[in-house]
Amino acid sequence: MKNGLARFDYFLNKLQDLLDKSSKQKNPALWLYQNNARTPLFMLEGLAKLYAGLHNKKKFSKLKDQFKLLEDALGAIDYYDAFAKEFAKNKKIPASIKNYIQAQSREKLQSLNETLKEKEWISAGNIRIAKIRKKLAKADWQKEREETESINSFYILAIKKILNFINQKDFHFENVEADLHELRRDIRWLSIYPQCLRGCIQLSKAKSSPRYLDKYLTKEITGSPYNIMPDAGDSKHFLVFNKNRFYALSWLIAELGKLKDNGLRVVVIEEALLQTTKTTDKDAAKKAYQLLGNKQLKIQQLLDKAETICKTYFKEKNLESLLIGTAAV
Repeated sequence: MKNGLARFDYFLNKLQDLLDKSSKQKNPALWLYQNNARTPLFMLEGLAKLYAGLHNKKKFSKLKDQFKLLEDALGAIDYYDAFAKEFAKNKKIPASIKNYIQAQSREKLQSLNETLKEKEWISAGNIRIAKIRKKLAKADWQKEREETESINSFYILAIKKILNFINQKDFHFENVEADLHELRRDIRWLSIYPQCLRGCIQLSKAKSSPRYLDKYLTKEITGSPYNIMPDAGDSKHFLVFNKNRFYALSWLIAELGKLKDNGLRVVVIEEALLQTTKTTDKDAAKKAYQLLGNKQLKIQQLLDKAETICKTYFKEKNLESLLIGTAAV
C-alpha cells in the first residue's frame, strides 16, 4: 500500500470505529462530539487538503469538502457548548442569553444527526466510508521520494500564501473572523500536516539557534504532545523542519488562539442579544462588554495584541526558516 493511501486508511479506520459506535447511541452526534471524532476528521481533512495540492486536485478537493462538512458541524457544536458551559455559573449573564446559546448547541447537534443519516455516514454497509475508500484506491499515488519533494514544494507555496496575506494586511487586523481567525487557520494547517502525514515530517535542532527564539520555547510548547512528530516507521525519505522554528510556530498558533477565543466571547453574546432582544449592533456590543466585566478586552484591543505578536514573529522570518529541506536514509 502506497504511503498516501496508508495514511488515509489509518484515520478512516479510526473514524469508522467512532461512527459504528455512535450508530448504536440515541444521539450519535452528541456521542461523536464527546468522543473526539473531530480529531480524525481534522486529520482526514488535512490529508485531503494537502494531497489536493500534490495531485488529483478534483478528487481530493471533493473528499476534503466531505470531511470538512462533518468537522465544521462538530466545531459549531463545540463553539456553543463551550460558551454554554463557561457562562452557566456566571450570574451576570442573563438566562435568556444562556438559554439561546444552549438552544444553538442542541440545534447544531440535531443538524449533525440529520447530516450523518442523509450523507450515509451512519448506514448499513458503511456506504459513505466505502465510497471514499473506492475513490482513494483509484488515486495516482506518488512514490515516496517524489511525494516528499512534492510536500516540500506544497509547504513553500503555503508559506508564501501566508506571507502575502500578512503583507497585504500590513499587520493591521480589523476583524476577528476575517483577519485573526483566517490567519490562524492557515498557519495552523502547517502544524497539523505533520500529524496527518504520520512520520514523513521530522524535526531537527539547528547547531546554533538565535536567542530571540528562546521566548517561544515555553514548557507548554516544548512539552506539548502535538509538537512530537509521529514515528518515522519504515519511511526512507523525509521533510525536515527546524525544531525551534516549529516550536515558534506552535507558540504563535496558541497565542492567536487565546486572543481569538477571547474575542469570540464577545461575539457570541452580541449574537444572543441580537436574536433575543430588539437592539442595535452598537447597543448589543456595549451590553456584551458590560455583562463580561472590566477584565474583558475590547475587540480592537485583542486585534492590536495580535498585530504586535505577528509583527515580532514575522519580522524574525521564522516562517521562512521553518523548512530545512528533504532528507533520505
